[in-house]
Amino acid sequence: MSHTELPKLILASSSPRRQELIQSLGLPYIIRVSDADETVEQKITPAELVELLSMRKATTVRDMLKGTAEQGVIIGSDTVVVFQGEVLGKPVDENDAFRMLKMLQGQTHEVYSGVACVDTGSSEEGNAGADDTTHIGDLIRYRIQVKSPEGRPAVIVGHSVSKVTFRPMSDEEIRAYIQTREPMDKAGSYGVQGIGAVFIEKIEGDFYSIMGLPLNLLNQMLLRFGISSLKRV
Repeated sequence: MSHTELPKLILASSSPRRQELIQSLGLPYIIRVSDADETVEQKITPAELVELLSMRKATTVRDMLKGTAEQGVIIGSDTVVVFQGEVLGKPVDENDAFRMLKMLQGQTHEVYSGVACVDTGSSEEGNAGADDTTHIGDLIRYRIQVKSPEGRPAVIVGHSVSKVTFRPMSDEEIRAYIQTREPMDKAGSYGVQGIGAVFIEKIEGDFYSIMGLPLNLLNQMLLRFGISSLKRV
């Protein structure tokens, strides 16, 4: 990647919400959808899960672009909803969506969002180690996982945690919400940026993390690559 011009961002996602958020940074970007396998066999923490899947999405696109002229920083992201230790993914059907929303109503749950930034020219060699972990407040952290031979960051991965409290919801409200179809393609069966917002009592953390792409975390990671949404040279 040339360091004489602003690197291009390559979003490894087909999510309209993530595309909308990446566009808000005002930086040049393209979409290259990852077909990464998202199954995870081993038992790991939610933080490890979203970081693993974010990395898998980004490195899959990196491998896909090898031998092409497309260069830049690939961004992979993954989000899960966690309630009392159970990871809630996208509902398999309406009954599953009802089950999740029934659990979440009147309660507080966590949303974990992972982000991986991977230089298209990076490799798996040169692990920087855990000592490179950076904390942003209490709920956000990232680490440089791989450095280039010149010592620049090549692979950075991290995650943020947000807490969401739902007001009590009746069964009728839950069923009516499911009928809007909004819950059916979203982790935890709700969309914070859509109709689901009417059920949210309070949020602690990054709103955009709950949408699926923590802009606070992403911005800090991109700065390590010399990319700033405030300085476009």
